[in-house]
Amino acid sequence: MQIGRSYPQRVRDNILPLSVAGTLPEAFKEWAFTENTEDHEDAIEVCQLCEHEDLRYHFEIKNEFTNKTLWVGSQCILKFNLSVFENTQRLTPQEAKKKLERLTQQMRQESCFNALRCLAQKEDNQILSNALQFYEKNKYLTPKFAFVVLWRLDHLKIDHSASFFKVNLKKAKYKNDLQDMESSHLKMIWPALTFAQKQQAMRLRTPA
Repeated sequence: MQIGRSYPQRVRDNILPLSVAGTLPEAFKEWAFTENTEDHEDAIEVCQLCEHEDLRYHFEIKNEFTNKTLWVGSQCILKFNLSVFENTQRLTPQEAKKKLERLTQQMRQESCFNALRCLAQKEDNQILSNALQFYEKNKYLTPKFAFVVLWRLDHLKIDHSASFFKVNLKKAKYKNDLQDMESSHLKMIWPALTFAQKQQAMRLRTPA
């Protein structure tokens, strides 16, 4: 990134030379999301449009006239109202946001699968095998499975993001398991809980 260039200038410098139109509003109309995504497994990449740093996820956009492509962050697609399609139909901004969020969630879920598969290969453990099968079927973990999985991932230093794993607390058994869980175990799964689940955990574990 060159020092001193403003945000609008960076965007102009990066997209106009690759477009037919000579102004940003018209140039943006030439670009669309290609459906291609990339998870770099760490926040190390840069948006090729606005040059925002520390991106983990890239979304590819392509110019319909020049066939040039850029790898950008999802926020640039939304901010500049670049075209996002579903079955040849252009989505509204609200629909586009939902689609990009869904694709991001899919990449996070695949990251969880990869970490679990790596763990199952490194340790011949029936509990971990069961956890992998359970997660592949349900797309979430129980509190007990979450503790074992996150503990072993951390112990073996397998790259993962604990917050990507979903934990289910809807069933009474899962709530009871969380309530009876040792504090050190709860601390291990804490990053995987949503804000509402953390509030629920504190209520469950507070003496009446």
